[in-house]
Amino acid sequence: MIETHQSEFGRLKSVLLKHASDAFRNDLQIKHQSQMLKYLKEPDLVKAKEEYDAFIELLKSFDVELNFLPGNKETSLDSIYVRDASIATNKGMIICNMGKPQRSTETEYHNKYFQSSDIPIKGVIESPGTIEGGDVAWIDEETLAVGRGYRTNDAGIEQLKALIQDEAEVQVYHLPHYKGPSDVFHLMSVYSPVDKDLAVVYSPVMAGPMREELLRRNVELVEVPDEEFESMGCNVLAVAPKECIMVKGNPVIKSRLVAAGANVHVYDGEEISKKGNGGPTCLTRPLVRLI
Repeated sequence: MIETHQSEFGRLKSVLLKHASDAFRNDLQIKHQSQMLKYLKEPDLVKAKEEYDAFIELLKSFDVELNFLPGNKETSLDSIYVRDASIATNKGMIICNMGKPQRSTETEYHNKYFQSSDIPIKGVIESPGTIEGGDVAWIDEETLAVGRGYRTNDAGIEQLKALIQDEAEVQVYHLPHYKGPSDVFHLMSVYSPVDKDLAVVYSPVMAGPMREELLRRNVELVEVPDEEFESMGCNVLAVAPKECIMVKGNPVIKSRLVAAGANVHVYDGEEISKKGNGGPTCLTRPLVRLI
């Protein structure tokens, strides 16, 4: 049985992915779904496959085991963003219930994959509760931050608390309206842990109490400038403490991370990230990390 871990910055050893070729499938699906799912533009399928291949080669360079969800006709383009359908804990996976209706079928395929791969299921969030993985981030192994917004509701949070009450404290932070219910806005849109004492944040739309809590813990906050927020400068995936991956095109936050002692690696995400507003944390569901 595979042991999963509740960490955002331990050395990444195993990750769940869904290749662009299986999520986007074909040009007809892209044309049909892009506007409905609020993509900025229609992804170019050929370029998206090339970008994704380069992205997984980057992950391989860190000796990460890659596991892939299969393609199917029941899920949308958004299924490429595998983080949102499940949550990793030390005692197995929690299957989410998506707040975005068009993504409701994704959780079923996560559940099937984990069961077939000898990965324990700790619990399932059930309607009327909703939770998306992008609204959930481990501050440390004993503290789980959850964003209460349009994708994650009170009923879902109460179920999550019940599932992990013996393992960790859940800290709830209210997310702003920002661009409204149809926008892709999660807790991890404004917070990416890079180490136990280092995080990338975008303070202008971050919950004040969360920022205060991080500072109380002596976490150094690397601030994303306004001009790099929309280009996902705050979406940073730690593959090990202070070793991280981000979307190309955010030079200011990259330089600030380097100044804070981090090694930063970039990938071209025009098709697989920028058009769908899903950076490297969104593209990955970490399963096993060395803590």
